[in-house]
Amino acid sequence: MTLNLRRCVWVLVVCFPGLSITAFAQASDLAQNLDDCRSGREPCDRSKLTIPQSADMDAAVHGRDVANCWNGYSSCDSSKLSEREATALAVSNHERNVSNCNAGLAPCDRSKLTESEFRAMIITKH
Repeated sequence: MTLNLRRCVWVLVVCFPGLSITAFAQASDLAQNLDDCRSGREPCDRSKLTIPQSADMDAAVHGRDVANCWNGYSSCDSSKLSEREATALAVSNHERNVSNCNAGLAPCDRSKLTESEFRAMIITKH
């Protein structure tokens, strides 16, 4: 019995530090992966994320796409916007176009103005 107990203690003493280093390294890798995913960096491995982390990443990716669309970036994928988000973006873009046309700023696409907006623009110019 004493021999078995000594052997168990010896195994714990010898193996435990190695296990903790391995566990720490794995935890560090998982933390780095999560940081990569949050930042949108390429080495992100979504299969290593927990379900809540994956849901958070979905929300973060969607948020970046919405921001890209609002900022007019080419990386915008408007097909991923909700109907409400797409409508708000279209209204904002139209209002910006009207404002630019009225102020004589570029970009101004007069073809996107309503008839009354076009008349108002002409009247304010004269």
